[in-house]
Amino acid sequence: MENEAKPSPHTITFLGTAGARVMVASQILASGGLWFNLGGTEMLLDPAPGTLVRACKCRLNAAKLRAIMLSHKHLDHSSDVNVMIEAMAEGGFHRRGILLAPSDALDDDPVVLHYVRPFLERIEVLKEGGEYRVDNVSIRTPLRHVHPVETYGMILQTDQYTISCIVDTRYFDELCRHYHADLLIINLMRLEPMAPLDHLSVPDAAQIIKSLKPKAALLNHFGMSMWRAKPWTVAQQLSEDTGIRVIAARDGMRFDLAELG
Repeated sequence: MENEAKPSPHTITFLGTAGARVMVASQILASGGLWFNLGGTEMLLDPAPGTLVRACKCRLNAAKLRAIMLSHKHLDHSSDVNVMIEAMAEGGFHRRGILLAPSDALDDDPVVLHYVRPFLERIEVLKEGGEYRVDNVSIRTPLRHVHPVETYGMILQTDQYTISCIVDTRYFDELCRHYHADLLIINLMRLEPMAPLDHLSVPDAAQIIKSLKPKAALLNHFGMSMWRAKPWTVAQQLSEDTGIRVIAARDGMRFDLAELG
């Protein structure tokens, strides 16, 4: 129709918001990762269990992906990487796309199968301080995170927006100095700090948001304690405490970057 609104060219779709093994296993919240459309460049971060099914339900086409990014190889972030590589390459018949992943997801007890690797245009091995490019999007991995396996957060930058993704990690002060962005996405598994788990808690998130001062922050990747506390309630409290707009992601939520102003 002539007056029908065109879809935004700058969106992030949360295929699922489940974090950690118990929540993923129960599927109280769906798992699935993040699907970015940044000016027509479509990329997938951390394809967890159910990614392909969730993407189809959200009417997202894997053949349009330009890249798949793995922050680390734990299964709640990587279990669907092989099926998504194959889907991106339309069953392997069209060599397509880039995989960005840490070396231990590829070399040491790899999660990326060798038979799907020829379906890709290339593989980029992530490292601390790394810089990469996918079409119009630059990607940086400023820090290695404190987590049991090799793990990197990512900063995605276009000519209009900067998006920082702080993935699984224990809190450390460098997080507050390296992830400045218009939009901050935080994996927030825990309500309260709990040793020895290397995951962020609500007090950690508050400190990071206050330090980085993004235009908005999105909370994602919830564990059971966060779910019981109602993530939307936690987000409202963080908004009040930090003075920054904080939103709890929902399964299937599509965030339009135009909301950043």
